[in-house]
Amino acid sequence: MKAALTDNIKTTPYWWEVAEPEYLTAAPVPATADVGIVGAGYAGMTAALTLAREGRNVVVFDAMRPGEGASSRNGGICSGNVKYSFETLIKKVGLDQAKAIFKEGIAARQFLINFISNEGIECDLRDVGRFDGANNKRDYEALGRETVLLKKHLDFESTMVSRQEQHTYLGTELYSGGRFRFDIVGVHPAKLYKGILTRAIEAGVTVINRTEVKTIDRQPDNFHLITPYGKTIVKKCIVATNGYTNQVTDWLRRRIISIPSQIIATETLDERTMNRLMPKQCMVGDTRNLYNYYRPSPDGTRIIFGGRRGADSNNDMTKCRHLYHNMIEVFPELEGIRLTHTWWGYTGYSFDLFPHLSVHDNIYYATGFCGSGVVWAPWLGRKVAMTVMGNDKEAKSVFAVRPFPTRSFYNGDPWFLPLVIKWYGLKDRLIYGRRY
Repeated sequence: MKAALTDNIKTTPYWWEVAEPEYLTAAPVPATADVGIVGAGYAGMTAALTLAREGRNVVVFDAMRPGEGASSRNGGICSGNVKYSFETLIKKVGLDQAKAIFKEGIAARQFLINFISNEGIECDLRDVGRFDGANNKRDYEALGRETVLLKKHLDFESTMVSRQEQHTYLGTELYSGGRFRFDIVGVHPAKLYKGILTRAIEAGVTVINRTEVKTIDRQPDNFHLITPYGKTIVKKCIVATNGYTNQVTDWLRRRIISIPSQIIATETLDERTMNRLMPKQCMVGDTRNLYNYYRPSPDGTRIIFGGRRGADSNNDMTKCRHLYHNMIEVFPELEGIRLTHTWWGYTGYSFDLFPHLSVHDNIYYATGFCGSGVVWAPWLGRKVAMTVMGNDKEAKSVFAVRPFPTRSFYNGDPWFLPLVIKWYGLKDRLIYGRRY
């Protein structure tokens, strides 16, 4: 363990080695704009780009560097899933709604792929698929049922992989087989963000960084966005803060749970080791409650390993140790390997575990991506822009018609999160019997 956790490990994202978010040149807070956007992540900047190309004067505010939050900290796995299996989704919302949700995920992934291509964004897009490892036989059977249901109702192709065959996809004995989906791609998330930001600025979007919107003052015909450096009067207002939502809008704060997600990166591994451990170079997930998600780096030389364990602590090394243990559980031969980076950031979860496109008190919201923001955030960013412009056809989304729930007495402080994480960890140990 000492070999892995050296004193010189970086606590910034591996992705920042080539695409670290940058402070933009200070610009005066504009007096007016057509649309004001709070939050300069994937969703906010995609909305801004869409609006600017339709002739709107757009200003975007962010309390940090643009993209410094989850947009440049995530794993770059482009799943576009919701947190329910298709089987559970049918029971929860009915077959027609379940099909609509899954189809929108397909459309959102394709939109992202087309967007990257059409905009000429170099972000290491890799069409490699995703292997979902089953942590026990029961989970394998559940994945099998879902595979059958998806084929029956959506003609969606995926393939089950037996325990005997899983070495073709992943060099581990941990899983009881799994499922391979062909439709999942991977990207370099910070490069993707930089590309979106660049295109938005080229389109004329004003981006004000290191400037927190303290108050959104609702007027009869407009909004006053109040910052420490001045006021901007806008006709329309979008909030796209997701896991970094603060008190600027209590309505959203009561509906978003900010949950930490953490990632580590190994040192460079030799080619034979990478070929043995990740022969398909695909994206990977698993079925435990505190699930792991991991992948090769875009250049195929190291493993980027993320997960939910450690979310009950804000200590960098505590989080790192949890993930290191989980990685060694999957790949025992990596014990003692040096880690070069450990980092974390906030994801934004809704209580019903669905993304949401909502309007409340004439403020527009695109949020609640529940850990799948690489796909959902640009998709709903474009949708919220279309909603603002009154383009009902292009704005249509299954996530725009669902109520956005909260809970009694919840004010945005997820005090219960450490208890939930510990409970899920206990369930994993009882169900899967792993030593970690």
